[in-house]
This record gives sequence, C-alpha cells and structure tokens, in this order.
Amino acid sequence: MDAAASAHRKVELQSPEDFTYLLNNVRRAAAESIGAAFPLADDDAEDALRARIEELVDDYIARTFTLAAPNLSINGLPVPESLLPKEKNSNSKTKEKGKKGSKKNKKKGSTAATAAEDEEDENVVYEPFDARLRDRIPDLLREEEELLREIAALKRRVPAQAAARVGDALKAGVAADEAALAAAKERVGDVDRDLRQKGRKRMLDNLDGRGADEGPAAAGPAIGVLLRNDEVADSFGTAVEGLARLKRDMPATVARMERARAAGSYVIAGR
Repeated sequence: MDAAASAHRKVELQSPEDFTYLLNNVRRAAAESIGAAFPLADDDAEDALRARIEELVDDYIARTFTLAAPNLSINGLPVPESLLPKEKNSNSKTKEKGKKGSKKNKKKGSTAATAAEDEEDENVVYEPFDARLRDRIPDLLREEEELLREIAALKRRVPAQAAARVGDALKAGVAADEAALAAAKERVGDVDRDLRQKGRKRMLDNLDGRGADEGPAAAGPAIGVLLRNDEVADSFGTAVEGLARLKRDMPATVARMERARAAGSYVIAGR
C-alpha cells in the first residue's frame, strides 16, 4: 500500500471550490441522464422508480467522492470532511415509504429540495482553474515593476529638463529685450545728434547769409526769421514725438526686462 501510494501522486486541486465544482458537475450530469431516461409525467403522480433511482445515484456519487477523497489534495492538504457529500439512509426511507401520506409528503419535499439544488447549481457556476492565467501573474507583476521604475526615472529627469528649457527661454527673452533696448537707445541718440547737427548747421547758415547780405548792420540785436523755418519745426516736432514715445515705452520695457531677469535668476538658483 505504501509503495502504491509513493508511486502514484494524488490529484491536486487548487481550492475547495474546485472540489465543489467537480461534485456539482457529476450531479448535474447524472440528473440530466435520469431525466432523459425517465422523463417526468405531465400530472403530479409520483414516479417511485425514478425517485428510487435518484436516491441510488446520489448515494453512489457520495460514496465515490468519499472513497476518492484520500487520493485528492487541496493545496497540498487533505480534503476536509465538510466538503464530502453525505450518504442517505436508503433503508429507513424504504420503510417510511410504506405509508401513502408520508410517501407523498416526502416526494414533495424531495422535489422541492431537488428544485432548490438545481436552482442553486444553475446560479452558482465555478470556473475551473486555469494554469495559463496563473503563469501570467509573474509577467504582469514584472511589467508593473518596470512601469514604476520608468515613472520614477521620469519624475527625476523631467523637472530638471523643464527647468532648463524655461531658463534658456528666459535668458533668450532677456537678451532680446536688452538688445531691443540698446537699439532703441542708439536710435534715439542718432536722432538727437542729427537734430543738433542740423539745427546748428542751419543756424550757422542763416547767420552767415544774413551777415553777407546786411553787412555791418547785421550786428544789431534783432534776429530775423530763420530760413526753412517750417522744415526745422517739423523735424523738431518729430524728434519730440519720438522722445515722448520712447519715454512712454521705456518703463514697460525696463520692467519686463527686470521680471525676466528675476525669473531667470530664480530658475537657475533652484536648479
């Protein structure tokens, strides 16, 4: 017996639900076979032969699973007695069926119990154990760990890259603002110099022309009307408008440049 036990391995089940699933499947197949061989009559008349066959089949299934239980294991453990089906006492039932009234009551109770069991079997369906799904668990866990490592690497790398891009953009903006400010200052200086040179030249030309025409009388205190007075007035008005526009735009440009410089310093210091 020991040699046979060591030579043959036990049938391994993964959970108690697997044992219940096998028992219910056998009972369901037996009920279908009995129903096909002995169909129910249309009236409520009792079929003693069918009832007796059902009892014998139930006892046979219970005895079969009880005898097979030592050769089964659930997760390496023996099958608990609570899962084993109970055999019915057929002798006492045969004696009790001698009376007609009790026979009908037992038939109704047996029919109700059978209907309840069938309904429970129909509602509760256990899926058989699938080894392929169990083999996928390590792969899914490994994939989850890889995704977590990738997320952690992105958390370390992405903020620094974003800060570097923002810092470069701020530096470029500050440089562009400084270049625009320098160009504006240079244009204002050029306009100022041109206006001064043109005004001085025109004044000298006017003085030289009047001195040549009037001679010694030009030395008097009165100064006549300047030549090309309208052109000088237009140039002066244009210069004044340019200075006013520059004075109006200069504070906003300087403030924007200061904000960009402060933001760039904060990003560089934080990085």
